[in-house]
Amino acid sequence: MSQHDHQPLSFINPEGLYDPTENGYSHVAVIAPGSRLIHIAGQGGENAKGELPEDFHLQVRWAIGNLKTAVNSAGAELRDIAKITVLIVDHSEERLGVLSAELSEAWGEAPKPTCTLIPVPRLALDGMLFEIEAVAVAPKHPESSVTSG
Repeated sequence: MSQHDHQPLSFINPEGLYDPTENGYSHVAVIAPGSRLIHIAGQGGENAKGELPEDFHLQVRWAIGNLKTAVNSAGAELRDIAKITVLIVDHSEERLGVLSAELSEAWGEAPKPTCTLIPVPRLALDGMLFEIEAVAVAPKHPESSVTSG
């Protein structure tokens, strides 16, 4: 998080639950009072022209890049994301490994957000194999407002 008067977001992996770090997520996200919530719609692995690669790994990488672009547009960073929901077509342990590696690459050493992974038979577009939505947290700035553009 950037320099804030308070930390709007913290993560907990409590004793008594397994360590989810290897799978790229945390068990609990705590949002400080007075923080601004940012909801990011599901992002797929298409580029700015709407082109969708066939490769699952590339779709995951591009979708996380799209998520970063979206969260940055609201004045936040990936590390400000409290919760992600991931939808995977034809989910497998191999695909979980791809996701975990890409989340670790994108977040680096920062705590990973909480996560729910939902295997699905199909997504919105033909050929779409992966989608990620998020809720991010940022300090409330009363003097600024985000407008659509």
